[in-house]
Amino acid sequence: MRELFRSAAAPRRLSSLGLRARDLDAMVLKTRVTELLKIEHPIIQGGMHHVGYATLAAAVSNAGGLGTVTALTQRTPELLRDEIRACKALLKPGKPFAVNFTLLPSLAPPDYGAYAQVIVDEGVPVVETAGRNPGKWIAFFKKHGVTVVHKCVAIKHALTAQRLGADCISMDGFECAGHPGEDDVGNLVLLAKARTALTIPYVASGGVGTGEQLAACLALGADGVNMGTRFMATKEAPVHDGIKAALVKADERSTTLVMKSVGNTERVYKNDVARQVQEIEARDPGKIEAIRHLVSGENYRKSFQESGDPDSSVWSCGVVMGLIDDVPTCEELVRRMVADAERVITGRLPSMVGGRSGLWSMVAGRSKL
Repeated sequence: MRELFRSAAAPRRLSSLGLRARDLDAMVLKTRVTELLKIEHPIIQGGMHHVGYATLAAAVSNAGGLGTVTALTQRTPELLRDEIRACKALLKPGKPFAVNFTLLPSLAPPDYGAYAQVIVDEGVPVVETAGRNPGKWIAFFKKHGVTVVHKCVAIKHALTAQRLGADCISMDGFECAGHPGEDDVGNLVLLAKARTALTIPYVASGGVGTGEQLAACLALGADGVNMGTRFMATKEAPVHDGIKAALVKADERSTTLVMKSVGNTERVYKNDVARQVQEIEARDPGKIEAIRHLVSGENYRKSFQESGDPDSSVWSCGVVMGLIDDVPTCEELVRRMVADAERVITGRLPSMVGGRSGLWSMVAGRSKL
């Protein structure tokens, strides 16, 4: 096939297949995560409130990654059942998908048991758990043969999830959109530490959007990546074009942190509404009632689904915006990332390895290696 495209007509032939020359020789990256989740590429679309619908999840899974439907975006368990079935109808044969199951701090928690039962009844192969202690739910899903990926913001939480039976960890660094925890530790340290601390597979979550970063995460010991914000800026993402345009226009300095005073820090788009939240927190720290009307999920649902105005609400996004400069399809994004990771792994890095140094030769000689 490679020879077929080495001609003057190559660009046209590639285009007819939805490919570019850079994608032609892309390899398959085989990791513990691709084997565990039965996916082609070690790229996961994380659960996102008011974003993780069937259309996006199916597009990512069909591209060879793992797409994720967000359970609590659906107001009732039966609506989740409908969304899961809609995702199944869009999937190519043999393509798995996941459901995000987040345990939220709430005075009136949803009926988690009913949501969990729908996930099991519908034969969902993978669940991404997040939030509060997942022990009860890991046991429930494992009992029914569901693979569990648990999202953590600290090594100690990852070790707990591993002990509780999670199959995989999603290490969420300080760079991430949404809730990065309260430790302010970035993935450069978290991923390296997870390599020695964990025995189960783990993926990098937070700040990732390119193939070069995928290669870097693999080098640090991760078995893949989990992306949220980057998948929001794709053609299949079910959010308003105004939000996608904001993600392309913004840079790595376009996020800020809110709700730190209430111990539920969230990384969000930097706008006047977010600044208003910060001003209220400075006056009345720790009082969620004072900011509840500004941080309501319904506010950014309207921004995402109706107005497309990025300045109208507080909405989650990550510093990876500094690396987003287009709105591709999910397949184009996944192919590009894998091809770029391949070039780093097989091209740039091997070229840096020379002969043995004098010190190594001396050590090898003395130890008779």
